[in-house]
Formats: sequence, structure tokens, C-alpha cells
Amino acid sequence: GSLEYCVGHLGAKLLVVLGHTKCGAMAGATQTMLSAQKAAENGEPVKPAAIEQKTTLEKLLHGLGTVAKQAQNELNPGATADQIAAHTVNVNVFSGMARL
Repeated sequence: GSLEYCVGHLGAKLLVVLGHTKCGAMAGATQTMLSAQKAAENGEPVKPAAIEQKTTLEKLLHGLGTVAKQAQNELNPGATADQIAAHTVNVNVFSGMARL
């Protein structure tokens, strides 16, 4: 999409990947991931059809669950949701850089 256009068509020589503190998307992704974990712990089944019917925002937050999970794994087991969300910002930046 946009990166391909910037580099290919406009000839951009430098790409900057960044994140910012208190990112609502990362907080939402963290909450989505933690809610899914809690549901799994309670034995609630995951229904694939229900995932397909989610809003675009819910799909985006679910897709960011891998970086939220990685952030959780990199922190102490007792980390709060806010601590995980803050670290998710960093993990997401490095994940984005790796995908480039």
C-alpha cells in the first residue's frame, strides 16, 4: 500500500517506523488479547464465524494480538494491562520494522 507507493513511485529513501505512548490501538489490542485469554481460561469456545462478523476495529485489534502477546511474554508474569499495553507499543514498532 502506502509504503510501496512512497518508495516505488515517489522514490523515498528513508522510512520511519514509530509508536507513541498511551496508544489507544495498542491498549485496545492488549485488552482484546487479555479478554480472549480469560475466555479461554473459563473454557469458553472460540467461534470462527463470530470472528468474521466483527467490526473492522475489532478485526484490527484482534490482528494486533500477536504483538500484545509477545509484549506480555517479555514482561514479568504479574504485569498489569497498562504495563503490557505500554510495552506493546515498543514490540509493535520492532515488529513493523522486521516486516519491512
